[in-house]
Amino acid sequence: MSADTGTITVGDAKFEAKVKAGSIGPSVIDIGALYGKTGMFTYDPGFTSTASCESQITYIDGDEGVLLYRGYPIEQIAENGDFLETCYLLLYGELPTAAQKADFDYRVTRHTMVHEQMARFFQGFRRDAHPMAVMVASVGAMSAFYHDSTDISDPHQRMVASMRMIAKLPTLAAMAYKYTIGQPFVFPQNSLDYTSNFLRMCFAVPCEDYKVNPILARALDRIFILHADHEQNASTSTVRLAGSSGANPFACIAAGIACLWGPAHGGANEAALKMLSEIGSVDNIPKYVAKAKDKNDPFRLMGFGHRVYKNYDPRAKIMQKTCHEVLNELGIKDDPLLDVAVELERIALHDEYFIEKKLYPNIDFYSGITLKAMGFPTDMFTVLFAVARTVGWIAQWKEMIEDPHQKIGRPRQLYTGAPRRDYVPQSKR
Repeated sequence: MSADTGTITVGDAKFEAKVKAGSIGPSVIDIGALYGKTGMFTYDPGFTSTASCESQITYIDGDEGVLLYRGYPIEQIAENGDFLETCYLLLYGELPTAAQKADFDYRVTRHTMVHEQMARFFQGFRRDAHPMAVMVASVGAMSAFYHDSTDISDPHQRMVASMRMIAKLPTLAAMAYKYTIGQPFVFPQNSLDYTSNFLRMCFAVPCEDYKVNPILARALDRIFILHADHEQNASTSTVRLAGSSGANPFACIAAGIACLWGPAHGGANEAALKMLSEIGSVDNIPKYVAKAKDKNDPFRLMGFGHRVYKNYDPRAKIMQKTCHEVLNELGIKDDPLLDVAVELERIALHDEYFIEKKLYPNIDFYSGITLKAMGFPTDMFTVLFAVARTVGWIAQWKEMIEDPHQKIGRPRQLYTGAPRRDYVPQSKR
């Protein structure tokens, strides 16, 4: 294979394909004309070997444990930046100047309120509805409340829709939480930063003053940064696929939230907490570790290892530090679930089986523990993930809309059903 072309040979048929190189990472073989030339499709379940688009936003090297936002290592951003700076970077490609950052923060802050009729919209849900169900519905309904920013051909409307979602998703998420626990909604407060405002909307009550703990606010800010984007994962691909039809941005993000709800994706940290609950106490850990090592046992340790990162998730290192900062700040000593988590972490980092299998604690393990310690119930974990990932979805959607080569998504299939056959009248069956 030469530097710029490759040849695919099937029987006597040969297909010359262009090879496209990225700035870093693997090159790709352009098979766009494959069917026209050979009458064949490629077969790639889960699209794990297929580049569905060209993107300049996020780069992952799973073998080396690298995650870059617009070229910047995630650990540098998480250590030195804040979430809204990360939002600006993902949306516009460069870190903001002081003036650009101040303007961006101002615009986001002044968009945090939602239409008052949305409060009545919430009342249509059952009190015991899963907050993610409420989020899917309420974000999808935003197009009914903000129809002046649904024209995707208008760059200004695209910008307005983007700002609205970054600003309003935390408000809707806090409303979903408050609704499920039967407390009144708390309005956003413009004097607070993004994550402090969110914590207040979640945990403040009208009968007393609420003071934001800066350690917790910084921890949540870091969690949001770490979850802001992760290349072409299932939910991001869903947003792009929905957007490729020309659907309005609110519908596209609602589709992404629906995909994120799955336990194999955004629900992984919730699944990790449920696993800790199943283990129950430190005394039970040896039994469950033995079950995890037994190939014939269906039990699996949730929150360990990663499909993409083969050595170590770079986000997990940051999340580990953040997790211990929160636990130390809150001084939690008597929570059996956290005791189980700490002991499991110790085993995973020192046990030869875990080291050999590369079953290190991942970001979902640490974020689940951290969020529980902060007071969030497990069914809110995925909601917080959605709040963080919204900016990544929007940046990916915006990039797709502005791509001149963009076309409606249309995956192919290998058909294995019945061949053509004639209809038999009911009287003859």
